Amino acid sequence: MESVDEQLSKIRRGVHQIVPEDELRQKLERSLKTGVPLRVKYGIDPTGIDVHLGHTVPLRKLRLFQELGHQAVLIIGNYTALVGDPSGRDQTRARLTAEQVEANAKDYLKQVSKVIDITKAEVRYNGEWFSKFSFLDLLSLTSKITMQRMLERDDFTKRLKAGTPIYLHECLYPLMQGHDSVEIRADVELGGSEQLFSLTVGRDLQRDAGQPPQICLTLPILRGLDGHRRMGKSLGNYIGVGEPAYDMFAKVMSIPDELLREWFELLTDRPAAQIAELITKPMDAKKQLGKDIAGFYYGEEAAAEAAAEWGRRFSQRQDPTDIPEGSVPRSELTDGQIGIVKLLSLLGLAKSNNEARRLVQQGGVNTGPDREKIIDPMAKVTLTDGLIVRAGKLHIVRIRLQ
Repeated sequence: MESVDEQLSKIRRGVHQIVPEDELRQKLERSLKTGVPLRVKYGIDPTGIDVHLGHTVPLRKLRLFQELGHQAVLIIGNYTALVGDPSGRDQTRARLTAEQVEANAKDYLKQVSKVIDITKAEVRYNGEWFSKFSFLDLLSLTSKITMQRMLERDDFTKRLKAGTPIYLHECLYPLMQGHDSVEIRADVELGGSEQLFSLTVGRDLQRDAGQPPQICLTLPILRGLDGHRRMGKSLGNYIGVGEPAYDMFAKVMSIPDELLREWFELLTDRPAAQIAELITKPMDAKKQLGKDIAGFYYGEEAAAEAAAEWGRRFSQRQDPTDIPEGSVPRSELTDGQIGIVKLLSLLGLAKSNNEARRLVQQGGVNTGPDREKIIDPMAKVTLTDGLIVRAGKLHIVRIRLQ
């Protein structure tokens, strides 16, 4: 196991806060002396089925703790997901049903295993203890915190001032998350920067249970592809860990230059000095970042192929090597033509007619070898077998008439 100073140097990278850092040093010293690894907790609520790069920021830190010889404890919050984490939210989060949570949880471990060594992690579902709670247990848990303390939450304070409802079940979330730490005797808990309140509640509950309080280690919220808002599926500004290598690389190439330092620091292991040098040439830096990210999930060879494919498509303005085919029934044509909005919807290049119209109006649609751009949503396209239709930067289809 590395020295305490060496471990702290790696742990501090990209961290928002360590509360309190002096206690983390003490825990690391004790671990090094006794040979007993720290128990490092990270919880994920299965509220959706796509793990994206924003989720991997704390997961990568959990992986680092594994590499340093400590025990990763992954909490699948199948019961906290029923409440919904109010952190950073200005309104009540939509509650999921037990069936939705169960369906989402099945795919989570597969995706998370792309980042951490799941075979060496301790995986626990918090329904393991919350499903056994009686009403008296719940009363006991709620007696551990005052409403004054609960209203210290920044998000609750804002909602109170704005007159936005705060539902009682939302107040259970930090208590449940904190009780998870008691159940698994966490030494360190990882979370986003907006989760510090819930992490410190865990410290309080552990003290009450006679346990040494955990260290709260928070990480920045990764900004998404737009460069402004947090990465999220609902905002459409994310890269999923299950996406193909080419899509990962191409999306990285689309990010604003100002994201480069943040993404290199939070999504790669490159040294700070190297990052500083790389970002002086943004285009080259994006290519390297794209290869770093795609390579982490698919290997260096796949990342190199993705970069070469992107070069063919964008630098040389060539179509991809393999173009998926889309069927169009001849019965949909009138005099061999079809409206562009209807065509995009039939081919699955747009999820709705409104999205298809926006794509066309924004100049994102072209056809044929000459890449004839279509900007009129009312335009009709003469279809021939094998015609290539391109929508946006990533989507292309070869038409097969049936």
